[in-house]
Amino acid sequence: MLQGRISELFDLLNAAGIASLDGAVFDLGVSSYQIDDPARGFSFRQNGPLDMRMGAGEVSAAKLVNTLPESELADILYEFGEEKASRRIAKAIVERRSQQKFEMTADLASVIRSVVRPDKSGIDPATRSFQALRIAVNEELSDIEAALAQAASMLNPGGRLVVVSFHSLEDRIVKRFMAGASGRTPGASRHAPASMQQTTKPGFKLLTGSPVTASEAESRANPRARSAKLRAMERLAA
Repeated sequence: MLQGRISELFDLLNAAGIASLDGAVFDLGVSSYQIDDPARGFSFRQNGPLDMRMGAGEVSAAKLVNTLPESELADILYEFGEEKASRRIAKAIVERRSQQKFEMTADLASVIRSVVRPDKSGIDPATRSFQALRIAVNEELSDIEAALAQAASMLNPGGRLVVVSFHSLEDRIVKRFMAGASGRTPGASRHAPASMQQTTKPGFKLLTGSPVTASEAESRANPRARSAKLRAMERLAA
């Protein structure tokens, strides 16, 4: 087993003497083990330290909410959480931290819920903000971009890249990357590098025109699978 950031995939595999791949599967995002451990600080459902770091080197979520300017905090919530109430939430966070710094997940969730009411979907008002902070803390989107390119470059002819994403920001990056690699012209994205926008001779074929999603039975058995989307592509012969 090799441990490291997915953006370090190429270096990790090369250090282990692996120069090419017959297949690669990415299961993106935070794991159930991390979410279910209150000490990791990923969940607003269980109180724990406001951490959210997947590794040891990143800046914690507490550091972000306690130090970032209000405008930067609002931008993170909007860009990485697609939170429409980002500015109201950021303002409430800054007002609260001027009196008492944030240390626990329950404190942050409470402040968010005080300014955002639950909608008809039943999703907790803190969901999008916690997602945004987690993505920012771990630089997840840029890591995904790097890992996709590295894995694709290492695939042998006939090798497949399979990616399971769990929210729209991840899925957009995967969709655009695979579209570009297969010769299609993806639309512009603020997350996707310029190299994804143009493809000359396609080196891959798409195996999933639309993403594969969980069946109703699977979603009932595993509710966390409801948001999962699987996309795949295969390297063509040279």
